[in-house]
Amino acid sequence: MSSLLHITNGDSLTDRLRSMNLKGDIITWREMLCEGKTLTTVGSETFWKTRFEFLNKNYKVSKSWFIEKTLKEYRSLCNHKQQDEIVLWFEYDLFCQINMLAVISWLKTHRKYAQITLVSCGKEDETDKMYGFNELNDDRLIQLFEGRRELSQDDIEYADYVWQLYCSDNPIRLENLTDFNNYEFEYLSGAITAHLKRFPTIKNGLNELENHILRLSVDKKPQSRKELLSTIIHDQGLYGFGDTQIDRIITTLKPLYHTFNPVRLTKKGKEILEAQTSYYACIQDNDAYLGGALKYNYLYNTESNRILKL
Repeated sequence: MSSLLHITNGDSLTDRLRSMNLKGDIITWREMLCEGKTLTTVGSETFWKTRFEFLNKNYKVSKSWFIEKTLKEYRSLCNHKQQDEIVLWFEYDLFCQINMLAVISWLKTHRKYAQITLVSCGKEDETDKMYGFNELNDDRLIQLFEGRRELSQDDIEYADYVWQLYCSDNPIRLENLTDFNNYEFEYLSGAITAHLKRFPTIKNGLNELENHILRLSVDKKPQSRKELLSTIIHDQGLYGFGDTQIDRIITTLKPLYHTFNPVRLTKKGKEILEAQTSYYACIQDNDAYLGGALKYNYLYNTESNRILKL
């Protein structure tokens, strides 16, 4: 029987798979490469140094935590050299899909001869709801595992190519990808579209998610910051962000809030939401990266759905 290595999208799924006694070893990919600067050379010293600097500056991640949680798990991956099959477990959202691309890029370089298979989840029924692994029962997880799809060499090359584009300093090249349907990544197209909509819009200098957060603040009338956070987590589309990520976005938008108890926008916040004025001139962050591109060097045109370079 062939030996298996599972690479999961997070600790909760790792715990689930362990409790289900699935055959094989399990590694957790503990990163959030959808945020901050990324380099094409996944796993290199410069790659991890760049990632630590971003996480330390923006999320106060300590060196000891980073070594213990991320690097130790990565080294464990490096030490697993004998497995015949590597099973990737990644969900439909932007958070997971970008991590998946990076892992496949690493495998392409370091595990040339392994069989790579993919277990993904998202669309489960006729509704628009997308499901994560933790919303599915054990029987369904086993079904998905048994129906996992083998990635061909073309699939692997394509994922690596998309990763290279994600890490390049020009997101317009990602926008020109049209051949997603030829490969085994059914959720990648939606994730890349969500990524491109993270660049600030022409209409008011805020991106799609930032505008959505302001809109939820007005429409849902949350009574506290905690309630606002919970509302966004459950209504964020294809992003798949966690509490700390959403909380950080709320903090960057803080000048547009009059109060968080209850949640109310300032006059300027309402004007920006209605595109009567732009927030772009107020943004001081010249160091915000999305993949390899500087966030504020590009604008997103919501009418043509195209990216423009400033």
